[in-house]
Amino acid sequence: MNASATPARAVLPVLALTCVSVLSPLSQAVAEGLAQDNSTLTLGAVTVTGASTGPLATSSVLSSVDILGGDILEKMPVAYSWELFNRAPGVMLTGFNQGTTSGKLSFRGFNGEGEVNAVKLLIDGIPSNTNDGNMPFIDSVFPMDIDSIEVVRGTSDPRYGLNNIAGNVNINTRTGGNYNKARLRYGSFNTREVQLAKGIETSNWTQNYFFARQQVDGYRDHGDTERYSFSGKWFYTPDAGNYRLGLIARHYEADAQEAGYLSADDARHHPRMSNDFNATDKGTRRTNQVSLHLDADLADSLSWSAKTYLNTFDDRRWTQYWRTSSQQERDAYETQYGALTSLTWRPEVDWLHAFALEGGSDVQQQQNRSERYRTLSRVRQAQTRDQQFDFNTVGAYVQAEIEPWESLKIVPAYRVDKLSGDFTNELTGQKADINDYGLIKQPKLSVVYSPWQFASLYANWGRTFQVGTGAAAYKVPPRNEDLAPSINEGWETGVKFTPASWVDGRVAYWRQDATGEVSRRLNDPSGESDNVGQTRRWGYDLQVNLHPDARTEVWMSYSWQYSKILEPSSALPGSKGQEIDHVPHHLWNTGVSYQATPALQLSAWMNGQTNYYLERENTQGTYGGYVLMNLGATYQVSETLSVDVQLKNLTNRYYEYVWYDPDGADASLHSPGDGRALYAGLTVEF
Repeated sequence: MNASATPARAVLPVLALTCVSVLSPLSQAVAEGLAQDNSTLTLGAVTVTGASTGPLATSSVLSSVDILGGDILEKMPVAYSWELFNRAPGVMLTGFNQGTTSGKLSFRGFNGEGEVNAVKLLIDGIPSNTNDGNMPFIDSVFPMDIDSIEVVRGTSDPRYGLNNIAGNVNINTRTGGNYNKARLRYGSFNTREVQLAKGIETSNWTQNYFFARQQVDGYRDHGDTERYSFSGKWFYTPDAGNYRLGLIARHYEADAQEAGYLSADDARHHPRMSNDFNATDKGTRRTNQVSLHLDADLADSLSWSAKTYLNTFDDRRWTQYWRTSSQQERDAYETQYGALTSLTWRPEVDWLHAFALEGGSDVQQQQNRSERYRTLSRVRQAQTRDQQFDFNTVGAYVQAEIEPWESLKIVPAYRVDKLSGDFTNELTGQKADINDYGLIKQPKLSVVYSPWQFASLYANWGRTFQVGTGAAAYKVPPRNEDLAPSINEGWETGVKFTPASWVDGRVAYWRQDATGEVSRRLNDPSGESDNVGQTRRWGYDLQVNLHPDARTEVWMSYSWQYSKILEPSSALPGSKGQEIDHVPHHLWNTGVSYQATPALQLSAWMNGQTNYYLERENTQGTYGGYVLMNLGATYQVSETLSVDVQLKNLTNRYYEYVWYDPDGADASLHSPGDGRALYAGLTVEF
């Protein structure tokens, strides 16, 4: 399985197109601190630190980056933090609405089904995907604890290997500061939520504490959810300021009923119902993350950063997809140990405007257990899976930031990954070694050219990889030959511009090809995967942000994305030339915020997508399109007290998540989204 042969030299001359984004009053101070010669777009206010030491900044070396500030996320009316990515351009949200399996995000033409999980999640720089690439750890972070979110799209980021197929997102939580803050929220479907945050900062120490509890009865019957999270962060910096040492600990628990999936007719006419056979479906989830962080200046031009961590994941779910199917109990237990480190050198080179060199490495060891049972009303009848497997990764990278002159930045990079592990089927005693994927080599290159103050042209090219998850990563008999990794080769070219002080944004074209793409069999007791074949994804991204006056902020984004199976596997020849399932052609969001008075802010926003196919042969129709309208108002009662009201799905538009079940219903199964909902919030600082 050879990668598509699109060379970097064929990509870089394509630097065309146009792009745009402007700064709100909340983000103007941030913009002044960010370099103008990059292609990063920032919405809202984020904490800006100096870039003269420490690892190379994401916004400095990568050319397709969006940063969302915590101020625009804190009061968004969401039940789960993955929904916050509604404000991120080009990001698709998949809402399963099934208890603890609530939903997820994806982008670059990859869907959120869980078959190919192509986005690496990091929380405070700590890898936070489960073995299958899903991102349940995101639920442990609540909006009021978020300082910023970084979205890196494409294949040019060398810092991460595993799960970094289409890019990555990093959620940075609040660190430092002196504050006491509380937020209470009540609304439709008997939603009750409290968030509490405290920050203590002295000359050498920072302490941050956070607690959240949420209870929701749910839009649909049998949809009660209760979950809570708490975290602590402790960081020490000596008087000399030459290093910072810290500890972060976070715990999360959830208990939720599952409303199940409906037939097309029931979903349309009785969207709030739950089938009788789903009466005992539910899920429980518990996650923990503990990490140590060290950042040190070893010399004036040499910085070192290191992190080590422990993640645990304990998940139990009882689900029945259709009346003719059996209820399943699905249990997953994961323990992840890992470390990341990087060394950054910033020498002065007389014949260059600027130069920096960074090398890094990371390691992760996973101890996983996956069990499944056939159950009746959550009582076990028979065990259908008992798998135990170790999955280990080691990676290293090097990248350079080269500025021959002030207007040109070139960032070449190279990454190598190596995988190891073993597998045991505890039901049969059968053992298997991991596929010998060899050294997975990933060259990358980014270029940003800023010949004018109002525009930056950029291009990037790189390779990432995908390997099997669960049993599919091992040579489980009858398979006895090593599989090669699926290589994703992608490139992007575009323009970020700021033609006036009140407007900026980005327009870009991108493409990503994959060899031997692997798709998880989600309902298969064996945990195996299917070979999709050779695939191609491509599209256009448009982002525009306007600030026509001191009171008004307007944002809009539109993504066109397409997918095609170029060469299918022999198992599904009918998929040749067809589209990949659950990939809508169009994604968009737009909104306006207006400061009506010094105390009153009004907002309105919409988001939507078009229909998608349900399966790879494209024979079961298209579903899933929607346009949702929302309204909001915030009133600042005093410097320390504000109240807000949010109206979601203003027109009570019906929308749904749909998938095709070939094993049970042999038909489409539907999960309706929430109807019109009203929420009121109270935020107080004390």
